[in-house]
Parts: sequence; structure tokens; C-alpha cells
Amino acid sequence: MAKLPSQIEMLETLISNPSISSNHAHLDSSNLAIINHLAEWFENIGFNIEIQPLPGQPSKANMIARIGDGEDGLVLSGHTDTVPCDESLWHFNPFEFTEKGGRFYGLGSSDMKSFFALIISSLADVNVSHLKKPLTILATADEESSMAGAKALLKDQSKLGRYCIIGEPTLLKPVRQHKGIFMESIRLIGQSGHSSDPALGNNALEGMHEIIQAIIDYRDHLGSRFTNQNFAVPFPTLNLGHIHGGDNPNRICGQCELHYDLRLLPNMPMENIKNNLRDIISEVAQHRKLKCEFTSLFDGTPALSTPANSTIVKVAEQLTSTPSNAVVFATEGPYFSQMGMETIILGPGNIDVAHQPDEFIEKQQLELAVPLYRQFIEHFCL
Repeated sequence: MAKLPSQIEMLETLISNPSISSNHAHLDSSNLAIINHLAEWFENIGFNIEIQPLPGQPSKANMIARIGDGEDGLVLSGHTDTVPCDESLWHFNPFEFTEKGGRFYGLGSSDMKSFFALIISSLADVNVSHLKKPLTILATADEESSMAGAKALLKDQSKLGRYCIIGEPTLLKPVRQHKGIFMESIRLIGQSGHSSDPALGNNALEGMHEIIQAIIDYRDHLGSRFTNQNFAVPFPTLNLGHIHGGDNPNRICGQCELHYDLRLLPNMPMENIKNNLRDIISEVAQHRKLKCEFTSLFDGTPALSTPANSTIVKVAEQLTSTPSNAVVFATEGPYFSQMGMETIILGPGNIDVAHQPDEFIEKQQLELAVPLYRQFIEHFCL
């Protein structure tokens, strides 16, 4: 068996290899360097490795590392990509793993490259040849932009395991629920003309004003109909995030575009709500004789809701001495649930510093995570 790098050396390697995913092509980068390093490390401790290229994306891939025979095993999953960053806003090099004041800084340190090194460290004292149930490690691509890696696994329908832990940053507290999300663009096309006579055109900006009010009314309707007190924000949210229209104050606005996102609670029908919104918006546009175009900015990720009495939740609560909770950020969890796995989110680090300049993970979180993951492996696989 080849000698593995130390935990710090692995962390340094993972951070120093950019693996940004973005819907903007000039920011997007490959994750293959990360995948190849992980494949080598897990192969060196006895895992069988499968690298799954993403369809139509030769520079992106998932890694599936398996050891042990049988079914009903444990899956430990993380994404290999990060969001883009503006290096000018950082006080540290985002692509160097830098220690200062009990913290380790670097892009992806918390969200969520550290997870993989910690899993390998947790296996250091485990005789993997004695596993009674299989252990599977997933390393996915493009979670931050499209969920394409998780969607490819779902489409493949491989039997990966029965219990799944996603190592997103939760301060090592178990999470069994999170909201779903989708994002859309609305584009109204009217008729420009000289502003001195409104009859010369059809103002798309005024039409969008009416549509915004209709969207807010529908948002209020959803908030009164759906609530879940497990969430800090116990109702669905709809954010009007971007608007642009017209080109000059003395010209009737001929086009206007609005972007919004909607975050849904578990058990809210995503497609029905998306279609209801489109119908409401189309009715206003038709009334004002405006052409309306919809573009999906993000097709959407469903909400996650793993039952409170499920085995994975009860074991996680026992091992962490912490009740499970709910978060507002989205993960790949719903796709793994659709594959038949009981899924929770539990990882080191704080989501509040993710996607921020000077992202970091506390050294103490790294130290606590290793024995905790070892306990999960021993419980479910030994």
C-alpha cells in the first residue's frame, strides 16, 4: 500500500487545485485534478474506483469509490467544486491552505473540500478488510452551478447504499430538512416610442410593475398556505433579485427583464408552483398586450425531508448528542433520497463563511470530525 500524504498535505493539495463551477464559461474550470487526486488516495487504501465523466462535459467527472460487499451500506458524499471568487477581496491567497489563529483559510476549505481529507483520516485506524457492509465515497461535480453530477448519478440509478451523509458545513450538527429552490427570468417585450405620447408605444416597464405586484401577491398566498416551524425562516421565500429595462428616460420602455428565485418548503409541488406563477404572469402580460418570455436560470433542486424517525437521523442524533434541524440552503440530498437512500447533511465548518472572501474552517472542527465520521463508519459498516 502506497504511503498517503498527511491530512494537511491532502488539504493543501485540494485547495491549491482550482475546481470552480459557474454558469459563466469564462469562470468555469475542470474538477479532474481533484478527482484524480481523490481516486489515487482512496485506491491506495483499498477502494475500487469508478470515474464517471459528465455527459457532454469532458472536463468534469464524478468519482465513486467503493469497498466492501453487499447492500445497505453507508455513503459519504461531497462535491468537489467551489464557487468563483474575487481574489482582490481576500486577505489570503484563496488557492493556498493558510493557517492563522486556529483557522485554516482557502477557497473550499469549509464548502467543502476538507470533508474528503477528513474521511481518509477517519479510516486510518479502520481495518477496511473487515467491513460487514459496503462503504461508498462520492465526489461529485458542479454542485454549485447545475447539480449536474448528482443528476448524472440519479440518471445512472446505481445502487450506492442505504444511508447517506453529505458533508456540507453544518458545524457537525445533523440536518434532515432543507428548502428547495428554482430561479427564473421573465422578459416582457412591448413597443418603444417617443415618451411625449404614450400611444406611440407599449411600456414594458409599466407592465413589469403590474407583474411584480402579482408576484408579491402570490408570494403572500404561498406564505399563508405553507409553513414549517423547523426552519428559521418558516415560510417559502420569493426574492426579486434583478431587473433591467429600457434605455433612456425620454423613450418608452420596449423591453424589461426580471430575475427571481423561489425557495420552497418540503412537500411543496415545485412544478405546479412554477407553472402557477407563469400562468399569473402570462395573464397580466396578455392583458397589457405584451409578449412574455420565460427562461429557466436554474431548473431547480427539490427540498429535502428525511423522516425524523429514520435510522440515519436517530443514529446521527445519538452520536452527536444534538437534535436534527433544518437549513435554508440547498444540497444534492434530494437526488440521493430519490435513489432510495436515507440522507442527512452533516459536515465540519460553517455555512455562514462559505461563498465569502477569506473562507475558513476552524481547526477544532477538523479535529472533531475525524472521530465522528469513524463512529458512523463503525456503526453502519462494522
